[in-house]
Amino acid sequence: MTETPDLDPEDRKIVTLARSARARNGVPEGAAVRDETGRTYVAGTVALDSLKLSALRTAVAMAVASGAKSLEAAAVVTEAESASDEDRAAVRDLGGAGTPVLVAGLDGTVRTTVSAG
Repeated sequence: MTETPDLDPEDRKIVTLARSARARNGVPEGAAVRDETGRTYVAGTVALDSLKLSALRTAVAMAVASGAKSLEAAAVVTEAESASDEDRAAVRDLGGAGTPVLVAGLDGTVRTTVSAG
């Protein structure tokens, strides 16, 4: 992984987890979110005939299903330039408009950080 030197260790952790999920499952995107207690939820893209979810929306859904009340941060590893509006909306619904969404390239380098708002 290419290092992003000024990245907080907890943020680096969710980027690493997101990158691992993508590689392990051979999916287009990997994502991880950190809840208000520091727990992390990791997911990859879901692409079934009857269900299609981005990695970030899947990670948010996993957090909600596990009882998370809020999010501190989210990360997505993707070829896209930024997180989609739908992905940011899912993060915003649980974490609020100010929740940071780290967008990293396939090598794990954070290209940008956007707010969920």
